[in-house]
Amino acid sequence: MNVRRGAGPWRNSDLGAIARHGAAVLVGQLAVVAYSLTDTLVAGRLANSDLATLSVGTAVYVSVFVSLLGMLQVTIPVWAEMRGAQRNPQIGHSVRQSLYLCGIAVALGMAALWHVQPVLRWTRVPEALQAEVLHYLEVLSLALAPSLLFRMYANLNQALGKPLLVTWLQLGSLALKLPLTAWFAFGGAGLAPMGLAGCAWATVVVNLLMLAVALMLLKTHPLYAPLGLFNGWSPPDGRHLGQLLRQGVPGGLSVLVEVTAFTLMALLIARMGATASGAHQIAANLATLLYMVPLSLGIATSARVSHRLGEGRPDLARQAVRAGYTLAAFTAVGLSSALWWGANALPHAYTHNASVTQAATGLLHWVVAYHLVDTVQALSLFILRCYRVTLLPLAIYCLLLWGVGIGGGHWLANEGVPGWSLPWASPDAFWACSVTALTVVAVLFAALVQRTGAATTPSSV
Repeated sequence: MNVRRGAGPWRNSDLGAIARHGAAVLVGQLAVVAYSLTDTLVAGRLANSDLATLSVGTAVYVSVFVSLLGMLQVTIPVWAEMRGAQRNPQIGHSVRQSLYLCGIAVALGMAALWHVQPVLRWTRVPEALQAEVLHYLEVLSLALAPSLLFRMYANLNQALGKPLLVTWLQLGSLALKLPLTAWFAFGGAGLAPMGLAGCAWATVVVNLLMLAVALMLLKTHPLYAPLGLFNGWSPPDGRHLGQLLRQGVPGGLSVLVEVTAFTLMALLIARMGATASGAHQIAANLATLLYMVPLSLGIATSARVSHRLGEGRPDLARQAVRAGYTLAAFTAVGLSSALWWGANALPHAYTHNASVTQAATGLLHWVVAYHLVDTVQALSLFILRCYRVTLLPLAIYCLLLWGVGIGGGHWLANEGVPGWSLPWASPDAFWACSVTALTVVAVLFAALVQRTGAATTPSSV
């Protein structure tokens, strides 16, 4: 590609490359999200308690998994920068070193999943469900290692700018997940029914198969041959691992803060009753679905920016940043507009309860504002990782998402503003404070991107 092709404040090649990359990632992300939908459809046809068990178990697993994934995503800008600098053998060395990082993540994750009972007691999960949740998580914990290892393969493909291989594997795994889940859960063809545990076992099998195919591709596909991935085993490199950990740990903790802020909001709203909790669940589900778009654009933009930095072209990196923001702005405005106009109809797709749909309609207007600022902060966070800025975003997240978003929402819902308002005992209190907190986060992150991108070029790992 001619790197000087195009004109104007950003280059058309950047817009096209990020859009294609982001679209491929988005399709794969939606396929992974559909795993949960598959389990929900099957659990809804099992015992009455299984749907509640699945809800709690999935919330715990996703919180652990996504936090660990946030730590491992540091490899995307690192490998993309090496690719831009044409240091292919260093990518192979870094990939082998990242396996130690992944091993640490797996050990932490399995320990958390095996010792989750104190959390279940603290969150007041009914005792009748706790044993079922623990059994479900024990099985699902076996999927953690192959799932995180496959995500390392996905990270490598993102860094190389070749996400479609991963997307096809994720779509294929989804096609296998649905019949396998039904077979394991309900039994048949000589297999005894396993109930909800069958959903977890199906996830384990699917992730193992995906990892096996990924390993086969790494050994046989010509894309990976220049990297020398299998050129002997590398002993731990303290310097390289230390650099990955210094960037990855704050990144993982940032994701943990973001996830737990959303989880705590759901737990606190649940105390307001079934209507409030149901309305919030609808709003949170749509907000999570919409988040897949800026997440995908963030991955694609960070890979492009880091590649340009590796080429020693910070000017082209800044153009890629502008292209990423442009695409994010168009998608955010389009999706938020669609949500605004569909706010009255969408809740009816989830429930026929009139009180819940009415409450959810009001919350969806908050989701419109939430998605706009969420897009800016999510994209900015990925770009900041390209410039090795991780500690300050973590501090900002803790102060605003936990302090203003959760703390402010709890205070507004239960205490009100002295001398001005009574307690706002509604999910709107939490969503209003979360939107306020995330708006400030978005402004601060965007300012950091502007300052950092204009002033520095990261040192290569």
